[in-house]
Amino acid sequence: MLSRNVLYYGKAEPLPEQIPLRAGPLALIYENGDLRYVKLGDQEILRRVYVAIRDRNWRTVPNLISNVQMDVGSDAFQITYTVENQQGDIDFRWQGLIRGDSDGTLTFRMDGKAHSTFLRNRIGFCVLHPMACAGATSRITHTNGQVEARAFPVAIAPQLVVNGEIKPVIPFNEMRAVAHAVAPNLWAEINFSGDIFELEDQRNWTDASYKTYSTPLRLPFPAAIQQGALIAQAITLTLTGEGKTDIQASFPVATTQMVTFQRKPSVANQPVPQIGLGVATHGQALSPLELERLRQLKLSHLRVDLKLAQPDYAAALQQATAEARALAVTLEIALQLTDTAATELPTLAKLLEELRPPVGRWLIFHEREPVTSAQWVQLAREALANYATTAQIGGGTNVYFTDLNRSHPPVQALDLVAYSLNPQVHAFDNQSLIETLAAQAATVTSARQFIGDLPLVIGPITLQPRFNPNATGPESTSAPAALPPQVDPRQMSLFGAGWTLGSLKYLAESGAASLTYYETTGWRGVMETAIGSPVPEKFRSISGAVFPLYHVLADVGEFAGGEVLPTVSSDPLRLDGLMLCKAGRVRTLLANLTNQPQVVTVQDLDEPVTIHRLDETNAEAALRSPETFRTQPGEPKSPTNGALTLQLLPYAMVRIDHVGAHESESA
Repeated sequence: MLSRNVLYYGKAEPLPEQIPLRAGPLALIYENGDLRYVKLGDQEILRRVYVAIRDRNWRTVPNLISNVQMDVGSDAFQITYTVENQQGDIDFRWQGLIRGDSDGTLTFRMDGKAHSTFLRNRIGFCVLHPMACAGATSRITHTNGQVEARAFPVAIAPQLVVNGEIKPVIPFNEMRAVAHAVAPNLWAEINFSGDIFELEDQRNWTDASYKTYSTPLRLPFPAAIQQGALIAQAITLTLTGEGKTDIQASFPVATTQMVTFQRKPSVANQPVPQIGLGVATHGQALSPLELERLRQLKLSHLRVDLKLAQPDYAAALQQATAEARALAVTLEIALQLTDTAATELPTLAKLLEELRPPVGRWLIFHEREPVTSAQWVQLAREALANYATTAQIGGGTNVYFTDLNRSHPPVQALDLVAYSLNPQVHAFDNQSLIETLAAQAATVTSARQFIGDLPLVIGPITLQPRFNPNATGPESTSAPAALPPQVDPRQMSLFGAGWTLGSLKYLAESGAASLTYYETTGWRGVMETAIGSPVPEKFRSISGAVFPLYHVLADVGEFAGGEVLPTVSSDPLRLDGLMLCKAGRVRTLLANLTNQPQVVTVQDLDEPVTIHRLDETNAEAALRSPETFRTQPGEPKSPTNGALTLQLLPYAMVRIDHVGAHESESA
């Protein structure tokens, strides 16, 4: 039997405690050495403030915190603690001090010392400004004393690389302070000391924030830190302006209320996107039971990645072809070409004549190009002419949206544009992963600025990065007992199901045409399988079972060909969901995204309704025997005036089925 925490989020360890604090009119959360959700009333001023130690490959060295001392009052506080950052050859230690004063001033200091000599890409503060700052007026104070006004970018600002140098969002560079307007005549100003700061638009990687960070990227990295080196930094947040006079009355403390979930008024429906899975990278063929369970997902396609310079790609294509035929789906074939593509593609064409795979679309990439150039697309069109008449040919990037945003694809040469995403480029905790969901929609909206109406094909969508495209040195391997770095234990958890539902919601509502999630089977799939490696001890009780996210994909798959009804949650970081309609039926899917019970009022329901739950009370049975679980009768409920109030256990999923009276508003 799974422990509760493993079922919740894949790990036995408890989540770090979140401690609510006050600094005069400001409310905020202290969590494990960081500050989160600094708010003035209902308005979020800062999303997070933390200290990051990043190694030469941009991996974050974990914090080991000790000696935490807290002096907390009703409207002020002071916290001190000690941190050790030790990993590989890195040994860095620092003292942290966080103080909140009754006038709304926040101060955060770090004083550190290197206890070894090592290479680093960054050491110091990161300040996250919430995505809601888009378009807000800001005031930038540069290190030379110059002050200028500029708005936070609305469309995602590209992270440009000029002559090998990574550029920040200009003019948010060479900063010693930055402020933004939070109300008429009221500013939130952050002052920095100990380094030069600049800003990047983290929505490029689906972080729901703009990040101001220390040490300009114009300076060479990785940089050597010598043993004994001292590093000290501080940031200070102050509220300034005439609007501060009666701030307590103007901005009452926000109260936690019941979550409401409802349709967005006057927003057009979107088609349910095509949904597919990647073929399993472990290479084991699908069993009859696995095939039957995958058929229940009503998939559109399977994606297979072929590196044409490697001799084993023919076997991968042969297996993918067999699996696609068995599932009665098409193949999305992602080709990685090299400079010898003129000989690679004709060889592939001969193999295609032999195998006759059911190709639905081609994605063309080049091993040395972050974004596909037109020459490779044209070469592929010529070599794959026999398949180009029935299959689309697309390109873009096999890496992150930021690459696409930095170097726009040749849209005139493409039938569609592709990019992949994952939520763990910068942060890795549960809360940060939930924050990325809304930012996924921002990538779609921003892509429309330069691709027009071309279909967007997004995938693979994974919890962990498939590889590190930014490494500056050799990657270390996992310890023998550890999961591979591409595997996240939350894949097998209720949290993974909630994250998947949120991803489907935001990408579908924003108009993505096709989504490819995860893999078919294995640790990175939708169900466990025997792959020759021992199943981790904590998951052995569900060996061979489906994962909770399987049921999310099955719930959505039953509405393939239908429409997505745009919805809004009053607190999407606590609870969110997706509404679908097809042939007069309406399905609402909800996910509690927290480790606490949540109460939600769901509006816009029509009688009769039937409720199905997936939570800690029935999850193991649903994972071991999904067929039985999916055929069980639901619980009938009667909405009152079109609304229904439900309580969801931690990380619970709820499905509400009802007859819909919503008229089609397809885009």
